[in-house]
Amino acid sequence: MDLTPEEEAWLNGAGGPALKRAMEIVVALGRIYGAKRLIPIASVQIAGVSYRNIGAAGLRFLQRWAAEGAQVRVPTTLNPAAMDLRGWRQLGFTPEFAARQQQVIEAFAAMGVGQGRPLPTCTPYLVGNVPEPGDSVAWAESSAVAYANSVLAARTNREGGPGALAAALTGRTAAYGMHLDENRQATLQVEVRVPLSTVADFSALGALVGQVAGNRIPYFYGLPVAFGELLWREKLKALGAALAATGAVALYHVDGVTPEAIMQPMLAPEHERLVVDDLTPAYTAFNTARDSVDLVWMGCPHASLAEIREVATWLTGRRVRVPLWITCARPVRDEATRLGLTTRLEAAGVRLVADACVAIAPVHDLGVRAVATSSAKGAYYLANLAGIPVHFGSLERCVRAALTGHWES
Repeated sequence: MDLTPEEEAWLNGAGGPALKRAMEIVVALGRIYGAKRLIPIASVQIAGVSYRNIGAAGLRFLQRWAAEGAQVRVPTTLNPAAMDLRGWRQLGFTPEFAARQQQVIEAFAAMGVGQGRPLPTCTPYLVGNVPEPGDSVAWAESSAVAYANSVLAARTNREGGPGALAAALTGRTAAYGMHLDENRQATLQVEVRVPLSTVADFSALGALVGQVAGNRIPYFYGLPVAFGELLWREKLKALGAALAATGAVALYHVDGVTPEAIMQPMLAPEHERLVVDDLTPAYTAFNTARDSVDLVWMGCPHASLAEIREVATWLTGRRVRVPLWITCARPVRDEATRLGLTTRLEAAGVRLVADACVAIAPVHDLGVRAVATSSAKGAYYLANLAGIPVHFGSLERCVRAALTGHWES
């Protein structure tokens, strides 16, 4: 691998032990994947933030780097934490767990993440971390990777937690995979022959196609979405999140919609073909709970302001019978508060939860035994990672479940 003199010096320890270790990780990953050089990156999004996931060993790992003076070199955001960093008491988290989660955030802050004020979210593109088309970045959150590559036409591989942190500390990543033109052509043609109306429908479609695609790149034809229509970004966000959850899709193209599919043909001459004419298998697969509901969860990936406004509209003049949480980035929550949406939602009994993700939170400890969600990704991870029975359906069905405490079959 060809390194610049500066990169060679870092690798040899000129920048201290933390930078040396970070360079070793970046270079090792590059050699594993056959990269010939490193490239500068515009931003980083780091995974491995929830204390429930990383535990005491992960916390010590981060604290060690911080103690050695590690500092990020590019704008960096974090994946969600396991709780609202300010409102955890009201949600029922224990002081012991909260203290450990705060220590994780403090370690990242000491390394300069967010200029010392880390911002946990799985939708960094909604809070200012928006790469330009063609920019190389190093993002770890799978749904954000799919959105960055597909909707923003940036370039990123699916980074692991340590790899993303190493990229943030060096400002470099290895030039392989999605960073190279030749690896961005689609090899799976997907013809959509079923009506899609809700964001949940796009999520269900992504779940079905992801299972077939694996780590291949799908090219969608007949997808009913267009620039400027209501919730078009949210539909693509949900599609990519589900593709990345049930498969390992880092990039997809939508004919006539996503930037690279507009600019040039992105379907490889040799490709497979998939026809989707029924979403029922996805809705069936992700409905594993009985009719009762303990928690209704919106915001996987983190909700946009438009999605929050939609929930508030559905609940005007009503009040939920079971907890309904909407997870989002804190700046999005702050804007919702400024617009009066938070007050409206709280009047309906809804909690707008910043910083957190339910799928990586210790929800068992909160007495939650069944969750309803409009996100196929959320349903997939709750069932497979947290062992929580789930209901998956449209926003309207989820709101009805929150109002009644039951899932209508």
